[in-house]
Amino acid sequence: MTVRQIRLFGDPVLRTVCETITEITPGVAAHVKDLLDTVAFEGRAGLASTQIGNTLRAFSLHIDGEVSYVLNPQLEVFGEPELVGEGCLSVPELWFQVPRYPRARVTGINLAGEPVVLDGTGLLAQALQHECDHLEGKLYLQRLDPGSRKSAMRQIRESGWF
Repeated sequence: MTVRQIRLFGDPVLRTVCETITEITPGVAAHVKDLLDTVAFEGRAGLASTQIGNTLRAFSLHIDGEVSYVLNPQLEVFGEPELVGEGCLSVPELWFQVPRYPRARVTGINLAGEPVVLDGTGLLAQALQHECDHLEGKLYLQRLDPGSRKSAMRQIRESGWF
């Protein structure tokens, strides 16, 4: 089991737009194993490549006790955005109301190159949107209203981990 260190707010890799995976190599397979091993802890709903210092377009999920992954995810959202409570492993100890769509679908592939489709509401929809944001170099803080974002930045500066 290889559990990677989570990169924290301020690490430049978190602002990186991830690269499309064009070939399934042993390196890609090893990266997926790292994503799965690192997300498989209680309280972790998802983990994107950038959060463990990699820039491949992949993420892992840990929803309802099931651990999964998607390579090259493409996101579709449905409905009107609603405010939901959200946190991030890369911004520990903070929780804010973030606008998220009530339903989301991700299409991508697995390590065998076979199609993967994840479609859902609730925590799954939220996690799909959150992890796809990471792959675009965005943190959930960028989705906050100006007042909440200002508060978040103050709390980050005052935190013991920053």
